[in-house]
Amino acid sequence: MFSKFTSILQHAVEALAPSLPLQEDFVYHWKAITHYYIETSDDKAPVTDTNIPSHLEQMLDILVQEENERESGETGPCMEYLLHHKILETLYTLGKADCPPGMKQQVLVFYTKLLGRIRQPLLPHINVHRPVQKLIRLCGEVLATPTENEEIQFLCIVCAKLKQDPYLVNFFLENKLKSLASKGVPNVISEDTLKGQDSLSTDTGQSRQPEELSGAAGMERAELEDECPHHVDNLSTSLDNLTVTSLPEASVVRPNQDYNLVNSLLNLTRSPDGRIAVKACEGLMLLVSLPEPAAAKCLTQSTCLCELLTDRLASLYKALPQSVDPLDIETVEAINWGLDSYSHKEDASAFPGKRALISFLSWFDYCDQLIKEAQKTAAVALAKAVHERFFIGVMEPQLMQTSEMGILTSTALLHRIVRQVTSDVLLQEMVFFILGEQREPETLAEISRHPLRHRLIEHCDHISDEISIMTLRMFEHLLQKPNEHILYNLVLRNLEERNYTEYKPLCPEDKDVVENGLIAGAVDLEEDPLFTDISPDNTLSNQEWLSSPPTTPDHPKNDGKTEVHKIVNSFLCLVPDEAKSSYHVEGTGYDTYLRDAHRQFRDYCAICLRWEWPGSPKPLERCNLEAAFFEGHFLKVLFDRMGRILDQPYDVNLQVTSVLSRLSLFPHPHIHEYLLDPYVNLASGCRSLFSVIVRVVGDLMVRIQRIQDFTPKLLLVRKRLLGLEPEGPMQAFPSWWQ
Repeated sequence: MFSKFTSILQHAVEALAPSLPLQEDFVYHWKAITHYYIETSDDKAPVTDTNIPSHLEQMLDILVQEENERESGETGPCMEYLLHHKILETLYTLGKADCPPGMKQQVLVFYTKLLGRIRQPLLPHINVHRPVQKLIRLCGEVLATPTENEEIQFLCIVCAKLKQDPYLVNFFLENKLKSLASKGVPNVISEDTLKGQDSLSTDTGQSRQPEELSGAAGMERAELEDECPHHVDNLSTSLDNLTVTSLPEASVVRPNQDYNLVNSLLNLTRSPDGRIAVKACEGLMLLVSLPEPAAAKCLTQSTCLCELLTDRLASLYKALPQSVDPLDIETVEAINWGLDSYSHKEDASAFPGKRALISFLSWFDYCDQLIKEAQKTAAVALAKAVHERFFIGVMEPQLMQTSEMGILTSTALLHRIVRQVTSDVLLQEMVFFILGEQREPETLAEISRHPLRHRLIEHCDHISDEISIMTLRMFEHLLQKPNEHILYNLVLRNLEERNYTEYKPLCPEDKDVVENGLIAGAVDLEEDPLFTDISPDNTLSNQEWLSSPPTTPDHPKNDGKTEVHKIVNSFLCLVPDEAKSSYHVEGTGYDTYLRDAHRQFRDYCAICLRWEWPGSPKPLERCNLEAAFFEGHFLKVLFDRMGRILDQPYDVNLQVTSVLSRLSLFPHPHIHEYLLDPYVNLASGCRSLFSVIVRVVGDLMVRIQRIQDFTPKLLLVRKRLLGLEPEGPMQAFPSWWQ
């Protein structure tokens, strides 16, 4: 009570006293603080019961006022006094000792406001950045302390200053020297050595002296010698007698102290207070984006940042339930890191494991955004760490397991993060994880060279339809990502030499000849070796449905819209009218898809521009047509699935055709030729999308002959699938018709 009365009385006296010049006023407030340590005998009273907070606030106000009264960039006498007399060093010492109790909090607030409110650059001064470095090391040592909020505010203002002037980060990249303990420093300092903190020297070449506590008295000797010589020894003795309470450090072990700003932020990301953790993550986001190469190298090689990201990803992934409904994984709301607050009671769509799932996806989003914002070399190092320590170390064993429930859950999670990733660097590592880095053409003998790729593609044709659909959806979304290696690894590397074609130079007399509706030299479907297993009993007597659409005598390749028109008509004419139902239901013809297809094609063209694909196929004269053709594992599975389309569930068929449609959108001439050109001369033993569909249609035409009233029944099924008719018992088709 008495101390509060004293404080009120002092404020009144200061208000009534005549105003002093700013420097005298500043020195008065500082000496009032130093005199407290000389005169007080009760060091247990909290700092809030003293005048210290008020004096510190007055000093700050004076510094701001002085700067406002002077020209921009000019240093005033008060700031000169603060720098020359190493006031920040003394405050750091008092804050570390936390004497009186709560002093550390006041020092953190003073540093934060000083750096935030003073416009002129302070950090380049050795008497500023050196104590700032020391104070940084005090932050995050102990979690859930009363000063945690002030610590994170201080660290964030330092990060903001570095973001404004990135070169300043070099002041915070400290060089390791021999530990202080080996130099016989007093015990009060060797506590730091026991904690693993090294003696540091700044980049200016000036070594930091062992003046943590005992040396602080000397900082005030100059201003006290003239007026109060007897006070000098008293102040020195008072500061020497301050003891630092040894507190347990946070469980994050600091491997070294080269980049203490990062280490302190890393510790605070583990704070039980979510707001503190988010602010620490924001600070790290600022630091990784600094363009200084030395800082990026130190960040990834001398701190725990890579380990923090990956270890937390791993622990959150492992905390997920063994089985989660894939629909829940897919439909959980979009996750943004730092905004993952979740209340189970308030959530009407809650499901077991939702809290854990949101936490995992939120942290993955943070890793993704951090790598996206990071300096280039730092981004590569962070992404490789995620690849090695999380993708390979944690996810791969789950994806390679044999339990169907485990496969389904892990594939659904992989699908979700494939959709979620936005960083190009992290996407590249994810693609290498899923597909491998191989770019040479595939061979059947080396189909399992990359085990995970082989397993995932095999899962597209799994005995479980759920696993097949989920894996196909994952590949579909992977194909939509802006990464050239995806399409090249899955498809293009096997089409480079165009050895799926049979090169037949046209004679002059055959060039413009069309026989029986087919281009001269084109392979007759009935003579294709792929159709030799169709018995005569299963073939139709009337083969008119196989005939190509009317064509002009000339059939040049890649002649723009005319070629597209021919291709579309070729595919449309594959299915006979009696097997079609679209024209019976208004608005369901293929033309209704054209608008959406055109938009998607434009989007894909925009993505692929940067890949500098050729505008026309590689000339056959330069292709190695003698090499054996293998369409690749991915297309093999898709074609196999497409060939069984009449015997598979509707949902599987939709997903297979959706993936093939995605592939067909890529504007590469070899893809267009192989997947879409019905006139291509296939080499012996090769199949294309068109030839696979031909076989399916052939089987279809045989089957429909066995069904009475086929057309009305087909129309009813179509309306039910479109939701135009209510569901009901349907015995129209035999059991073998899916």
